[in-house]
Amino acid sequence: MLKRKLKQSVRVGVDTGGTFTDFVFETNGRLEIFKFASTPADPSLAVSQGLQQVAQKTGVSLKNIEVVHGTTVGTNALLQRRGARTALVTTSGFEDVLAIGRQARPELYNLNAVSPPPLVTEKLRFGLHERVTATGEVLELLNQTELVRLVAQLKKANVESVAICLLFSFVNPAHEKQIAQALSALNIPLSISHQILPEYREFERTSTVAINAYLQPLMGTYLKRLATSTKKLRVMQSSGGSISASVAANEPVRTILSGPAGGVVGALRAARVSGFEKIITFDMGGTSTDVALCERDGLRLTNEASVAGLPVAVPVMDIHTVGAGGGSIARVDEGGSLRVGPESAGADPGPACYGRSFLPTVTDAHLLLGHFGGAGLLGGEFGLDEERSRKAFAQLANEMSKAARRTVSTIEAAQGVLTVANTNMERALRRISVERGFDPRDFALLPFGGAGGLHAVDLARALSIPRIIVPRSGGALSAIGVLTANVVKDQSRTLMLDLEPGSERKLGETFIELERAAAAALRREGFSVTKQKHARLLALRYKGQSFELEIKQTKGNIAASFHRAHRERYGYAQESNVVEIVNARVRSTGMVAKLPPGRASVSRKKNYAKPAKFVTAYLDGKKLSVAVYQRDELPAGAQLRTPCIITEYSSTTLIPPGARAEVDDFGNLIIHVT
Repeated sequence: MLKRKLKQSVRVGVDTGGTFTDFVFETNGRLEIFKFASTPADPSLAVSQGLQQVAQKTGVSLKNIEVVHGTTVGTNALLQRRGARTALVTTSGFEDVLAIGRQARPELYNLNAVSPPPLVTEKLRFGLHERVTATGEVLELLNQTELVRLVAQLKKANVESVAICLLFSFVNPAHEKQIAQALSALNIPLSISHQILPEYREFERTSTVAINAYLQPLMGTYLKRLATSTKKLRVMQSSGGSISASVAANEPVRTILSGPAGGVVGALRAARVSGFEKIITFDMGGTSTDVALCERDGLRLTNEASVAGLPVAVPVMDIHTVGAGGGSIARVDEGGSLRVGPESAGADPGPACYGRSFLPTVTDAHLLLGHFGGAGLLGGEFGLDEERSRKAFAQLANEMSKAARRTVSTIEAAQGVLTVANTNMERALRRISVERGFDPRDFALLPFGGAGGLHAVDLARALSIPRIIVPRSGGALSAIGVLTANVVKDQSRTLMLDLEPGSERKLGETFIELERAAAAALRREGFSVTKQKHARLLALRYKGQSFELEIKQTKGNIAASFHRAHRERYGYAQESNVVEIVNARVRSTGMVAKLPPGRASVSRKKNYAKPAKFVTAYLDGKKLSVAVYQRDELPAGAQLRTPCIITEYSSTTLIPPGARAEVDDFGNLIIHVT
């Protein structure tokens, strides 16, 4: 009797960047990685081409390929204001919440600072006469005549999406449900606040729901295009977990930091494998640099993020971004100072060395200084035009010479560009560490992205960080992160309860209700009860405070845990004050199959590895002979002679004189900074 051939499936992680789109998939127990040039006009083109290549390499049909995608579609649409024509439906009298915002100014001492305009124009903000109290009591019923008129107005205005956000719908959503039912006749996407963010603070909630509505048509169309390539598609959330494509299409606001979040997940995985618990991640790509701080308890999340100047109140990773990347363009400003970024050459036309422009960028500076070890990018597949870089920097050096009133060489110009870029990135690292009360000396720096390893040692020295962990395949770590991320559902509800013995029953009932909803959603995505995990969280504050702190303790002496957290954050605690439960939150996880950590080939001898060759490069302002190593040829236990350059397919690492480096059992490069 013939045996039936089992259907084989492949899981692929995809991360869309400004310059390259990264692909990682497991085959024969090993991770394979490759990159395609991104297609900014339509990112799905590069993704589809890459998936077809995976199908060819593995012999597996596209329909059996499971894809987890870190996408920048929502982020770019928000930054560039390319979203849908959106309307807002709210309680009468609150139509201008988006325009009024909060009293806080983005720049405290700038009296002329201008906030970004609302995503919804004044003409498309509609108020309905209805009123529900803060306790959920209906004071004024929804006016059905107004509702009929609203449908006609929206149809006449040719809106493409609608945000529905009533004043106290997080307590009693009955009126929002009636509005949604009436507007369903328009056959356009609806974003409903009690489904997306059932929490108080009308400005942040309205802003979040408006962003969701603004992105919904675009994200829905994008994911629909990708669905023609694969039916098994998940999308990375900003909070570090993935969600199904259908949920992402309905709630795109949860994906606006999708790509950077994948990188942090991948970085934390690499650090834990090597025994490091406290890390600062440093993701330097072609367009921007993202930094984050992770403690022993893992990822740091926030509900107070701001993207493109607009508040986003859903859980997102606490990531800080600056406009500094390999493609950042260098120029001399009107005052004669050298500037690097935030403008980027991107993938098209790209840096001068890509052969399509004469834009002097950070990548060109590294090339002229010999930091690529005499090879191109992507293991030599992507050749670099050094002569074109030299011409671009000759022009920059000429402008710098005029400003400085002395002759500046192309090499000096290249070194200056790297110094300015490092200063910008150092400021970002200080922002998430020193300025928040963390001592960088207690952490390890984990660089990744195509250019992260080129700047890591200089930045670690600037902040006195003692160790650096350079993971294997660092240029594709975001794709590895999205591939390994669990499926996560975040549920929340505003309670406004005083923390007292009688509140425990109400709190327990709320948690059970939230967990049931999350468990049902995870079951629909194929996760049995044994593959689910639910974490309860509380947002607390002293009664009368404006903002709350999140703690993990939800039983026992909750007040003592809150006092301790308050003292750690602010330096004091008011233990005689009443503690108020603001929000109950549940973070539910569907556990996906983990990838094996993978070990490097072992050399028991702690000998210095033999370099592949030596090249001339400029390091620390000096022209030196530098060893070049091939990353794939370094066994566990190998020690490296410094200064050196380590090349691999997805990234390059630069180690200047004075630092020590070795390879650990998992192939991670550990650099000891002195």
